Amino acid sequence: MTPEEKLLIKNRIIKKLERTKSKILDMEEMTKPISPENSIGRLSRLDAINNKSVMEAALRTARQELEDLEYAHKHIEKEAYGVCFKCKAEINFKRLMLMPGSKHCISCANKLG
Repeated sequence: MTPEEKLLIKNRIIKKLERTKSKILDMEEMTKPISPENSIGRLSRLDAINNKSVMEAALRTARQELEDLEYAHKHIEKEAYGVCFKCKAEINFKRLMLMPGSKHCISCANKLG
């Protein structure tokens, strides 16, 4: 990976970190418990509970993304950044631009699930 590519990825990581942190704050607000004393109908309450469950799943995903981005930000200057954890091949630049927290190449990621 060239120094220019690393700089592009580093800038991408910083932008994604900011957006992900903001997204997590919004999601945490939306996943607060639904008070039973709120005067909404039974179906509306069920819909709110369902939406809360969906948002909690999205929040877990966003927190994992944040963890991966923080790892990438911490390790981007190291030689091992951009190298697949499993097969040790270089991770494609386009993949890193799209998912800078990637720890696996496309081939190994597909095998993992």
